[in-house]
Amino acid sequence: MTLPEGATVIDLRPADLRAAEPLGDLTTLPVRAVNLQAIEDGAHGLTPDLGPLVVICERGVRSGLAARYLSADGLDARAYPGGVPALRAALSGNEAGGN
Repeated sequence: MTLPEGATVIDLRPADLRAAEPLGDLTTLPVRAVNLQAIEDGAHGLTPDLGPLVVICERGVRSGLAARYLSADGLDARAYPGGVPALRAALSGNEAGGN
């Protein structure tokens, strides 16, 4: 899966993982760190003007739940399947086995 033009990437990973491999190093799209609890509580502060939201976590499990909550809030949100390893593989041109 490629990242759509004009999207905002939502990074669900914990702070230590975000610091170890910032998603801003993998894409030029804007990246926002938001935790799953804030999304579940509706306290995420995300708005439609951010464009489509691509939610990513470490392995692709929590991002699906987060995308469903964000969609229920009226946002255009989708999970990135396979998490950061799949994104890294897609950007390097090796999309095989991305889940």
